[in-house]
Amino acid sequence: MSARPLGLPPVRGSLREDVVLAPLTWLRAGGPARLFFQPADREDLQTLLSRLDPAIPVLPVGVASNLLVRDGGIDGLVVRLAGALAAIAVEGTTVVAGAGALDQNVARAALRAGLSGLEFMIGIPGTIGGAVRMNAGAFGGETGDRLLWAEVLWRDGSFAHLSRDELGLTYRGSALPADAIVLRAAFALAPGDPHRIRARMETIRAEREASQPLRVATGGSTFKNPPGQRAWQLIDAAGCRGLRHGRAMVSEKHCNFLVNTGGATAAEIEELGEEVRRRVLARTGILLEWEIHRVGRAAAAEVMP
Repeated sequence: MSARPLGLPPVRGSLREDVVLAPLTWLRAGGPARLFFQPADREDLQTLLSRLDPAIPVLPVGVASNLLVRDGGIDGLVVRLAGALAAIAVEGTTVVAGAGALDQNVARAALRAGLSGLEFMIGIPGTIGGAVRMNAGAFGGETGDRLLWAEVLWRDGSFAHLSRDELGLTYRGSALPADAIVLRAAFALAPGDPHRIRARMETIRAEREASQPLRVATGGSTFKNPPGQRAWQLIDAAGCRGLRHGRAMVSEKHCNFLVNTGGATAAEIEELGEEVRRRVLARTGILLEWEIHRVGRAAAAEVMP
């Protein structure tokens, strides 16, 4: 597309208007992005952001494995990180990964280098940018456990090199603003026996296969675990296993997963999640907190004739 009507500078990557996001998200639901940008590299992204109208919101995404885009879409710029921004390098016992690198690919790179500490990432279906932003974790490990630093691009196009402590990591969260873009991150690992590393990864893959709904449209864990509790157990005890709303359903295999059974709207998925929260609150007094990130605006209400 031509960026000149919006006063945007020329770019070397792909910049398009009105891109439907549903096929790009794991939940397969949601409206379009007003602008959608896949930068050629960090300099391409910096150039655009430094000249972008500050009034235009920016949302970075990877593979959108834990993202629910509402049906009205996103009236701003969605930045998808891939290509050069997904590179992985091993430097001694440190692995440096671009934000667009799949967590599972980073785990495999560490295995090939005989480095231990990221085995848990084989069970996380996201990218490094999202893993840093939300301190992603699974199977006994968290991103922050091994994180050394992250390079971040601010909304105005300036860079920052932040230590683990400066990122303000918490349980499934960080202090990063919503429009800050993680560009790459470094992880401190330890030499390990490749056979043991591979065995641990195979165990994690088997546990994930046995316990989670795979090869269906889902956004992963829907709600954070409350302190000392398991969200799935609270949901199950509230009678929500298999609960349906339109074409959205609570997984019968794992109660903390919402599933798009085919053609569900983002509104159906979100409303089902809110119903789960209401039922759990009524039974236990615990209000579950969303782990899936819900972004964008609801679709305009239909006008009745």
